[in-house]
Amino acid sequence: MLEEYPIQGRRAADISASVERAVGSGELEPGAVLPPMRELAERLAVNPNTVAAAYRVLRERGVIETDGRRGSRVRARPATTGREFIRVEVPDGVRDAAAGNPDPALLPALGPAFAWAAAQADRRPVLYGDDPVEPELERLARAELAADGVPDGPLAVTSGSLDAIERVLAAHLRPGDTVAVEDPGWGALLDLVPALGLRTVPVRLDDDGPLPDDVARALDGGARALVVTGRAQNPTGAAIGAERARALRAVLRRHPGTLLIEDDHGHRIVDLPLHPLVGATTHWALVRSAAKAYGPDLRLAVLTGDTVTLDRVRGRQRLGPGWVSRITQRAVARLWADGAVDVRAVAASYGARRDALIAALAERGVAAYGRSGMNVWVPVPDETGAVARLLHAGWAVAPGARFRLAAPPGIRITVSGLGGGSGASGMGPGTGVGSVATEVVALADEVAAAVRATAGRGAV
Repeated sequence: MLEEYPIQGRRAADISASVERAVGSGELEPGAVLPPMRELAERLAVNPNTVAAAYRVLRERGVIETDGRRGSRVRARPATTGREFIRVEVPDGVRDAAAGNPDPALLPALGPAFAWAAAQADRRPVLYGDDPVEPELERLARAELAADGVPDGPLAVTSGSLDAIERVLAAHLRPGDTVAVEDPGWGALLDLVPALGLRTVPVRLDDDGPLPDDVARALDGGARALVVTGRAQNPTGAAIGAERARALRAVLRRHPGTLLIEDDHGHRIVDLPLHPLVGATTHWALVRSAAKAYGPDLRLAVLTGDTVTLDRVRGRQRLGPGWVSRITQRAVARLWADGAVDVRAVAASYGARRDALIAALAERGVAAYGRSGMNVWVPVPDETGAVARLLHAGWAVAPGARFRLAAPPGIRITVSGLGGGSGASGMGPGTGVGSVATEVVALADEVAAAVRATAGRGAV
C-alpha cells in the first residue's frame, strides 16, 4: 500500500500533510510502515531534519507511532479515525440504549437559574481582566471537595472533563510519554491520549476500580501518568472503595513523580462516597463535570490540583478561550445552592434500573457489571454479532470496541432510557415501575439470546 502512495512535499508541513491525507482517505492503512527518515529524505531530495520534523508533527497529532528499530508506522487507530465513529445508527422504532445520555426527566430546569444569572450580568457585566472563576461556584466547589477529603488546591473551570484532562496532560507530558488508562475505559479519553502524541498502557479493573497490580506494572514500566475514575466509571460502572483506594495510594506513593488525574464521573448522580487518591503524588488533578447531573450542553467542569499543575493549566487557558462563561458558572452555582438535583433520588432511579437489568441477566445466566452510574457492561463472545442481533431485535447498544484496548469484547447498555424515561421517584408521566420492569425483562431476554447465538463465534 505504501509503495502505491507516493509521499510528497519539500517542507515538513507538506510532507506531514501528504501522509495525513493518505491516512484520512484510506490509501495508507493502519499499521502501514513509513520509510526510514534518511531514505525518504533522499527520495524527496530534502534534508533528513525536514523529514524528522514532519514525522514529529505526525506523532504529535496521533497519526503515526515510532517504536525504536521497528521504525514509524500508521497508528492502528489514528486520531483521524476516532472511536466516536464506532457507533450504532439508531433507526426509527429502535430503543436507544447506546448513546450514554442521562435521563432528561432527571435533569433540572435550567431556565430560572440562567434568567437569574443573566440578570446578575446585566447589573454588573463580566469584563476582560475579571476573575475567570465565579466566586460562589468556587466557594461551593471547595466546600464539597473538602467534605470529600480532597486536598486544598487552586481551582479552575473548564469546558467539560475532557477539556480539563487534555490541559492537565499537556501541562506535564511530551509526545512519546506513556499514560496508564482504565481498560475498558472512556472512549473519548482513549482517543485523546494518542491524539496528543502519547502512548496508552491498559490497566484492568473490577467493580472496585483499577487493579493495584496492573497499576504497579504500568508505573514500573515507565508510565508517567495515570487517569482513573472515582465513581460511575464509563463503561463498567466501577467505583473505587475505601480498601481499593488504600491499595492504590500505596502503589502511587512508590511512584511520587506520577501525574495522577481523577475523573469524578459520578459527581451528583451517585450516592456512593468518593475515596480520592489525590495527594499520593506530587502532581495531581481532580475534575468534576456538570454534564451528567445538570445536562451535557452546560460544558462546565470544576478542576483542582497541585499548584504547579493548576498554574500551567490556567496560564495556557488564558492564551486560548480565556475563561468559561461566568453566566454559565453563575447558573450552575445557583443550581448547586438551590439543591436542584436530589442526588439520592437520582442515584436511586439509575440504581433501580441498573440493578434490575443486572439481576434479570443473571437469572438468564449472563454476567453483567454496573456498581454505580447509568451504564451496564456485559461481556459477550462476539461483540459485532451481539450488537447486530440486538439492533434487529429493536435495541441499540454501544459496541465495546469504543471503550477497550486489550480487554475482552463486551457491550455497554445505558439504562437511563428504560421505562421510557422516568422521574427521580421512578414514576414519570406515562411510565412507572411496571414499565421499567417490562422493558428490563424484554431487554434481558434479547441480550441473553444474543449471547447464546454468538457463543460459538469467538472474540473479535
